[in-house]
Amino acid sequence: MGIKEMFSLARVPSILVLGVVYVAYVLIGGGVFWKVEGDLGQKDISVLLLNKKRLLTTYTCLNQDGLEAVAQVVHDASKVGLSLRGNYTTDGFWKFTSSAVFAATVVTTIGYGNISPSSTTGQIFCVFFAVFGIPLNMVVLNRVGKYMLVIERNVSDFLEGKTRRKCTRFFVHLVSYLSGAALFFIVPMIVFQQHEGWTYSQAIYYCFITLSTIGFGDYVADNNPDKEYPEWYSVLMASWIFFGLAWLALLINHSIDILERLNAHFKLQWGGQKPEDESGNAEGNNPNTQMEEEDEIKKPPITQ
Repeated sequence: MGIKEMFSLARVPSILVLGVVYVAYVLIGGGVFWKVEGDLGQKDISVLLLNKKRLLTTYTCLNQDGLEAVAQVVHDASKVGLSLRGNYTTDGFWKFTSSAVFAATVVTTIGYGNISPSSTTGQIFCVFFAVFGIPLNMVVLNRVGKYMLVIERNVSDFLEGKTRRKCTRFFVHLVSYLSGAALFFIVPMIVFQQHEGWTYSQAIYYCFITLSTIGFGDYVADNNPDKEYPEWYSVLMASWIFFGLAWLALLINHSIDILERLNAHFKLQWGGQKPEDESGNAEGNNPNTQMEEEDEIKKPPITQ
């Protein structure tokens, strides 16, 4: 009995297969991070303990309590965006431009974690601001993404009408993907490398972590109190986040569509029948498909 016949007899629900693949993917990722970062983390701890011992040996007047007090001062200064180098002071995190970028990270759910409101009034306002801002952000990004998709389809239809080639749409999609990658990843990578002093790998890592709304907070642009940033830097960063999120959402939707088409293709190849959902409904009897068909505007019958 071949693999095709086994899948045809098993009739495994697609949601179960998808769940197994999802859990396996997460576990494999966790294992890779554990092996790659685990040993390095132990080495970092050993280096930190050695530096602590060397610091206490060098400054004999500093005991454990004094070291903890200094560490607390450094931690508090980093939380408010103050630099302890030199004798000059800065405005901290809560300037107007950085506050606007913080508001953008709230509604986009990036949430770096490097800056957060500390007052009760600010925390309460942040809750209500996010409650109304997150749905508004999703609606706006969805609309902008649809406009980008419409422009892309119009360009491909125009070129197909001129060239009369079926592969034109594929090349239009490819050019849009490459131009978006250059505009939202390559160009910001160069800008961040110049203004933040990061390596190119760190800059491209920050770009993806930001636009995917993961937002670890280990690298944050416009956040170093020891650097002087130009006035346009925060505005450019906020614009990059907004349009980059719209483009990445469009790209993710295309990827989901490709995965669904591959899923349907493998069902046809292995099962020898129309794709079925977990309830055993064929593709033509899918309740979701029926709902979509009912939502469409019915055309009047054509009389001969």
